[in-house]
Amino acid sequence: MPRFDRYMLSQLMMLFGFFSLVLVMVYWVNRAVLLFNHLIGDGQSIGIFLELTMLSLPNVIKIMLPLSAFAAAVYVTNRLSRESELEVMQAVGLSPARLARPVLMFGLAVALLTALLGNFLVPRSRTLLAERSAEMAQNVTAKFLTEGKFMHPADGVTLFIRQITPLGEMHDVLLSDGRKPDSRTAFSARKALLVKVDGDQKLVMFDGMAQTLTLSDRRLATTRFADFTYDLGSLIAPPGPRQRDVAELSTPMLFRADPADIARSNGSRAAFLYEANMRLSAPLTSIAAALLGFACLLLGGFSRFGNWRQIGIGAVLLILLQLLVDWSAGIGASDPRLWPMAYLPPVCGGAVALIMLWMAGRPRRIGPRRVVLGAA
Repeated sequence: MPRFDRYMLSQLMMLFGFFSLVLVMVYWVNRAVLLFNHLIGDGQSIGIFLELTMLSLPNVIKIMLPLSAFAAAVYVTNRLSRESELEVMQAVGLSPARLARPVLMFGLAVALLTALLGNFLVPRSRTLLAERSAEMAQNVTAKFLTEGKFMHPADGVTLFIRQITPLGEMHDVLLSDGRKPDSRTAFSARKALLVKVDGDQKLVMFDGMAQTLTLSDRRLATTRFADFTYDLGSLIAPPGPRQRDVAELSTPMLFRADPADIARSNGSRAAFLYEANMRLSAPLTSIAAALLGFACLLLGGFSRFGNWRQIGIGAVLLILLQLLVDWSAGIGASDPRLWPMAYLPPVCGGAVALIMLWMAGRPRRIGPRRVVLGAA
């Protein structure tokens, strides 16, 4: 590899790492704040929060890779243009297409990373994330046992716990059960414990009272107890077979689009085929984004006032590329015959970049100088 290619490629990779770190952290922090409020509000631990955020990280990185590739290409090209290095290389006879070779190699490296994430890491992480979320949905301790808050485990059931000690003891518990149409029962206890018996969660209450109101004759029956066991597991509907999301499936399974796999998921044959081809076209989109960033600034040439106009044009083109990705996803996932729509964004982005490189290589015409002859 020539020295200039190595120099430019090293700059691109270094800035790509920097922008990826910044963009991923910004996006991840925004998502993590919402996830933190939701999990902590449901009584989950910090360990669960860290586990779920780490499982969501591969998908965040995959989303940010094209943006990071574009930002790195724009920054490096702008700096080389500002320091007249690109003009020197063009003066020695290198064409814009030749100057784009390290950018293309950089795009291929980003594409390889995108393919690795999209076809292997992201589906696996999303599967683990969905399974972990399903487990937490069945976790009575984390979902329903929160001190100082009225909770509703099921329709007609209200649970309140004044205090939960570090040892798991619950003090001053109130449980109201109004699921029966003809009666209402309210349990109150000074202390309670949550125990697991044969896989079911049982709430064992001590030193309490049960008050049952019969609605037909408005009679109230009061019963005091030393200990009483209430089946909390009955408040939760037994989990049925989980439908897997299309994004959780492997790429070969998506290409097969077996009717049995489609029935066990929440997608269709069109969604299967489009998602499979999208995983192959996403790396090409990263290459197109890098070439767009380079070609936009190369088209402007050297300017003492900077290349802000070209940077703005490149940002607009990147937004249009992302809008094209979203638009093609809506159309391609609606019909199994429209799976080629997945390749429309990278093809359009690459075509625009090649056109701009061709325009940058054309000799600029300079109009004839007008000479004004003064009267003798």
